Amino acid sequence: MSTNSAAPSPAWGPVPSGERWGSGRWSLDLRSDELADIRCDGLVVLRGVRAVARDADWQTAAPRVMHVERSSSSLVMELEIADRGIDLAGALRVEADGDQLAVTFEGEARSDSPTNRTGLVVLHPPHLAGTDLTVGRTDGTDLAMTFPAAISPHRPARDIAALSWADHGTTFRVDLRGDVFEMEDQRNWSDASFKTYNRSLDEPFPYTLAAGETVRQQVVLTAAGPTGPLATAQVPATVQAAAARATGLAEHAEPTTTASVAKSTGAPAAGMAASPTVLTLVPCGPFPTIAVGASTAPEPGPQRTGELRDVLHVELDLADPAWSAALERARREADGLSVMLVSPTPPETAVLRTVLDTLADVDLHRIGIVDASSHVSEPTLVEALRAVTPPGIPVVGGSRSHYTELNREWYRLPHADLDGLTFPITPLFHTLETEQLVESVAMQRVIVEDATTRAPGVPVHIGPVTLRPRFNNVATRPVAAPARTGLSAGYGAHRTAADDARQACPELATWTIASAAAVAVPGIASLTCFEQWGPRGVRTADGADLPVRAAIDALSALEGGQLLTAASPDGLVWAIGARRSTRLPHHAQVQDQDQDRNQDQDQGCGTPGHHDEVLLANLSGYQRRVELRTTGADTSRHDLGAFEWVRVSAL
Repeated sequence: MSTNSAAPSPAWGPVPSGERWGSGRWSLDLRSDELADIRCDGLVVLRGVRAVARDADWQTAAPRVMHVERSSSSLVMELEIADRGIDLAGALRVEADGDQLAVTFEGEARSDSPTNRTGLVVLHPPHLAGTDLTVGRTDGTDLAMTFPAAISPHRPARDIAALSWADHGTTFRVDLRGDVFEMEDQRNWSDASFKTYNRSLDEPFPYTLAAGETVRQQVVLTAAGPTGPLATAQVPATVQAAAARATGLAEHAEPTTTASVAKSTGAPAAGMAASPTVLTLVPCGPFPTIAVGASTAPEPGPQRTGELRDVLHVELDLADPAWSAALERARREADGLSVMLVSPTPPETAVLRTVLDTLADVDLHRIGIVDASSHVSEPTLVEALRAVTPPGIPVVGGSRSHYTELNREWYRLPHADLDGLTFPITPLFHTLETEQLVESVAMQRVIVEDATTRAPGVPVHIGPVTLRPRFNNVATRPVAAPARTGLSAGYGAHRTAADDARQACPELATWTIASAAAVAVPGIASLTCFEQWGPRGVRTADGADLPVRAAIDALSALEGGQLLTAASPDGLVWAIGARRSTRLPHHAQVQDQDQDRNQDQDQGCGTPGHHDEVLLANLSGYQRRVELRTTGADTSRHDLGAFEWVRVSAL
């Protein structure tokens, strides 16, 4: 369905955003407080550099850009950070000089500021996965290694003073000054980057920047010279393709010549729109079950909710006195449930029995349990849940926070006692820009392929997929437990998560189709998105449908068929479909709200004896032409506007 309009929704904003600055060989996009997509000779070599301040619970203190001064060789951004107990004023300075680009951050605490980390972070693009990396350590020695190909659960590099690597036929070096740095693989959170950050996690935190104390750090990027063919490890093609969006190397990357990214039309170079992006659909097992989460919003809710979904996913924190009321409401609003329990370790067996007794007359699709502190399925918890769960009901385990925790605790999970794995996806964990939402989709494909490869034959349940985290799993300070037993103040994510205005944007429907297409790989048994109603829902609290509801309905209509999945060549154009056997004659029809616009798309995309239904999504900020292919001989072409999705029905 079309979300194509003269301008994007205000809450969604233009993608890409910001303003272009350049000097000599170097250019970058000034995107709020971030120096984004840093290029050398027009090619992205760093995903970004920014000054970041984290509070005692690892929440990012929001910076304010007070003033920006530009010249032919320098850029100065004056910053103020007065948020979450952190009070800093300073500047981020960029200086270009021939083969070098220097970024310097200097900030002074205006009052005592408790923080877990304050300083510069450097983001390397994910297409470097599997390529050679040399780490210069603080003692002057070098360590030869590679950027991780598989998603690294822990810090791949520590004690960093410099990094050297090759890209685009050039050797690059980053020197890091003012602190000791280390690296983490942000693909764990669906971020499109490897992040190098200041201050080792081995140091105590939080610490306090005293009033008057100055933080001064510098990153110097050097284009050291040409190199031969890149020494590259065996990196899966899917990893390389998924990284293309974030690196600017994709066939349909955003324009790189406009002075103002925000004011550009987003249109590709002349002739690019006529060059189609090819998506080849491959059948691969049953289409996953589509569900939404039970609402965590306060009562009263909509008068009618039961027709929305046959299955709801409900998470119950057994330390919250309102868990029984939340379960009862979910029972009323759906025919079937999947349930995730949050429990202390060891669990209270009597409480587990009460939950299962309450579910005795429910069509229970699966049940899981995680620890309230580690957020993963501890062996003791799984054993206790298995003991009270009737035979035939799948017991699943994994993480309730991010793939990160499942990845880090993979070998502690009692895999032999689990009937499936589960984890959520929450792309807006580190930053809130819409670019992060778009870039995360390709990384979601990397995550699910990592999980299904490590657990072949095991059903994997994705969800809930939400824009922002449903709670802060890395908080160092406890959240006060509620005392009420009802739902007048909501429960779960309504208490512990932030709302996001993009939930109501029409572009979110396209993003949801793309996200589903990214995670739909062999082994994915179900996908749960958002909530039934409320601030994180597909409906408002008064029952009005949001645009994303249409995307959920379109995905649900594909259930029961054979999954058709495709790899996106650039992370911006995606397809997901279902195939059903049929004896009807071969013809094709495109269904859209704007039927007249799509008459020219009735060109066929099916295999005789099969009925293919396909959803196409375009996350680009400009029109794209897509050539859709199946494993048969049929092809069809379709034009999609910016952030538009369409349904293609082919017989």
